Amino acid sequence: MALIKSVRGFTPIIGKNCFLADNATLIGDIVMGDDCSIWFNTVLRGDVNSIRIGNRVNIQDGSVLHTLYQKSTIEIGDDVSIGHNVTVHGAAIKDGALVGMGAVILDDAIVGEGAIVAAGSVVLSKTVIEPGSLWAGTPAKFIKMVDPVQSKEINQKIAKNYLMYSEWYK
Repeated sequence: MALIKSVRGFTPIIGKNCFLADNATLIGDIVMGDDCSIWFNTVLRGDVNSIRIGNRVNIQDGSVLHTLYQKSTIEIGDDVSIGHNVTVHGAAIKDGALVGMGAVILDDAIVGEGAIVAAGSVVLSKTVIEPGSLWAGTPAKFIKMVDPVQSKEINQKIAKNYLMYSEWYK
């Protein structure tokens, strides 16, 4: 059973039909929508500030979400996929975005709707990633605009697949 821990008077609020892996950790000021999946060894630390997660979000194995005390929050939209071993620190990730494996997204960065952050990229603080764009590298830089229909289809397929995978564990 996942570790769900209250801190500073905040207890995580988890939506309907969510999967939390046995060793996932959720702490403090977290509000999660419906049909989400939080995978193995993932840590959501809402101890110093808030984490808000939309519907149908999957946060894959080994990822860490954290914030800065009284400075940054995390806001994740609907249908977002966050790959394995991603670090999100006080950033916003808009609807339908995809964050590739091993990426790092730093404080006050914004990943636009339907955008893709390539695996291993480092998105620096205060970077604004345009909706529907592909960014890659260390530090992450604009690569190209992606076909919005194709991007939406791919990102929604990944989100739906993770919802299906989570059903296997229930």
